[in-house]
Amino acid sequence: MKRITEFDLAGYAIGGLAVGEAAEDMYETIEAVEEYMPANKPRYLMGVGTPVNIIEAVYRGVDFFDCVMPARNGRHGSLFTWAGIMNIKNERYKDDERPISDECNCPVCKSYSRAYLRHLFAANEILGLRFAVMHNLFFYNSLMERIRAAVKNEEFEGFRKKYIEILDRRI
Repeated sequence: MKRITEFDLAGYAIGGLAVGEAAEDMYETIEAVEEYMPANKPRYLMGVGTPVNIIEAVYRGVDFFDCVMPARNGRHGSLFTWAGIMNIKNERYKDDERPISDECNCPVCKSYSRAYLRHLFAANEILGLRFAVMHNLFFYNSLMERIRAAVKNEEFEGFRKKYIEILDRRI
């Protein structure tokens, strides 16, 4: 990173950390290179990650991300919520008429139940995959909105402390 920042680039990327490394190794690497990254330029972490990975990377100075996780996991029935990660294919959602998340305003949560989404997955109906991806993408956008607001309002420490405990939990 020292060498790369000798070039006056529009921004700087950290890559190669989303191919099986432990999260702690990723965080250590970000910490090792962050001090050399200009604070007045965008800092991009390539291919990362879970909601907790994103929160931890922001804590370490990263500005933006890209990741297949919300779409890929959604297609497999794994849904991100503010209460944790839900596997909508679980039997317990068979008769659950609640939305995926009461805290979500996505079109799926506004209109469809957990039971209906589970039914779509059980029936191998492609609409279930589309709804799950829509929900997860909406969640990730909401996550970034909340992170930006927490940083702007100088409340990020509390936000981080609260959500790193919750967002990786399986519900």
